[in-house]
Amino acid sequence: MQIDGLEESDNVEDQRGRGPAVGATVGGGGLIILVLALIFGVNPQQLAGLVGQKGGGGGGGGQQREVVETEQSSKAKKLVSVVLRDTEKVWDEQFAKQGLRSYPKPKLTIFSGSIKSACGNADAAMGPFYCPGDKHVYIDLDFFNEMEKQLRIPGEFPRAYVIAHEVGHHVQNLTGYSQKADAARGTSKENEMSVRLELQADYLAGVWAFNAKDRFKIDPNDVEQAINAAKQIGDDTLQRNATGRVRPEKFTHGTSAQRMRWFKRGFETGDFSKAALDKLFTTPYTDL
Repeated sequence: MQIDGLEESDNVEDQRGRGPAVGATVGGGGLIILVLALIFGVNPQQLAGLVGQKGGGGGGGGQQREVVETEQSSKAKKLVSVVLRDTEKVWDEQFAKQGLRSYPKPKLTIFSGSIKSACGNADAAMGPFYCPGDKHVYIDLDFFNEMEKQLRIPGEFPRAYVIAHEVGHHVQNLTGYSQKADAARGTSKENEMSVRLELQADYLAGVWAFNAKDRFKIDPNDVEQAINAAKQIGDDTLQRNATGRVRPEKFTHGTSAQRMRWFKRGFETGDFSKAALDKLFTTPYTDL
């Protein structure tokens, strides 16, 4: 994957150092909280909130802290900005092709430690996330380091996949699919609808990659890395690695096989039609 010479987005906000430090940033185990949330089928924001209370407060209003920009973090920031810009182009084109209203671009906020979002106080331990309340994607760049160290997911394209997945949630918010999942909260279908939504975001990440592959010179090795990333973050794999057993009733994001399959399908077809997107919600759950 190559990003040199590609345009960067104007919609990246760097908020690093502007929130208070809390007890569980991503480095040193924060990713573990995210993984535990996926394993036990709970909202990672709930766990992050508990950590935030122990750490002494929410984000956004604390003293400015100095941020030392390293070569590694600078490259990560550029990657995020370039990928975000490309998603803007792709979804602009795809919305127009499908006769949808113009694509309102999301903002992407880079933060460190914790931050306030319209969805509540957010902690780096949550991992990257999309907040429909303010239409922002949030990410702590240290998450990329932990992807490589803790989950053994190297390479730039898996990082691009993460960004594209979160932007996929923005697309879902604009097209009504997020609302389908929201309607199931508090019911017996809550986890099932969460899985459907997450697999659709994987599919949308694949659709983006299909349209971006020539610009980024994405090669088979890049695709293999992204598919491996989908494999490593499947609910069944995370549960098995952490507890030695699998509890399907706690799934919130889908199995490794499902996540690989739907990302790959999006990448191979590039199909953003309503019929293709509806399949994630009409296919019998056991057949996903």
